[in-house]
Amino acid sequence: MAFKDGDFVKVEYSAWRMVDGSLVYTTDEKKAQDADIFDKDTRYGPQLVVIGKGMLIKSLEDAIRGMGLNETKTLELEPRDAFGERSQELVRVISIADFRKRDIEPYPGLRIDIDGLSATVKSVNSGRVLVDANHPLAGEKVRYEIKVVSQLSSEEDKVRSFAEMYKLAPAKIEIEGKTATLVFGTEIKKDANFLVNKSQAVSSILAYMEEIEKVVAKEEYEREKGKIEEGKKEQKEEDKQQEE
Repeated sequence: MAFKDGDFVKVEYSAWRMVDGSLVYTTDEKKAQDADIFDKDTRYGPQLVVIGKGMLIKSLEDAIRGMGLNETKTLELEPRDAFGERSQELVRVISIADFRKRDIEPYPGLRIDIDGLSATVKSVNSGRVLVDANHPLAGEKVRYEIKVVSQLSSEEDKVRSFAEMYKLAPAKIEIEGKTATLVFGTEIKKDANFLVNKSQAVSSILAYMEEIEKVVAKEEYEREKGKIEEGKKEQKEEDKQQEE
């Protein structure tokens, strides 16, 4: 079985630096914990990939195209086929004052985005900050192990996968014509992270699913038990204080 551009698949994969065999990324939570690279903000488990959309590096997408379901493949990639060669032009010095005027205190290892530059702080010395915009694996040989675990065919499954990508769990998904409706129940916390993730999920659905032209996000809210009585009690106390 071969996959083509536009196919939606879910994959598991891990990447190691070939120079020392260290694990640098994995979709497997246990592997991440064992290698001491676990990140609580990372969503582990099979990852959604839309073939041909650049969601993975080209070498991995090319490998997936020729794979079958439940097939595992190992790739050893030269820098040119992984994250490219290192470029000295992407290493620059920025004044520490430029950080502080943005309320940022730089330190080695900090990932930044300043003036459209996504980079890593390498060192901080005498008011000068050395930043490197090369990919952390640029110039390195990388070994990948990748497995295709499923292919998504229904529009509902595709929409749900985009929601999961941004750590959302809709209580219900409905597809009617070219409209996708996502319902977020009362059990879901509607905080700032929810709002950001919802916006990103909606944008991704519209960007990657040509068959969907409209996305409706419904949010359900429910008053917490006891809030009415509590509110009445507070109001009575306020009224009493005003009378006094």
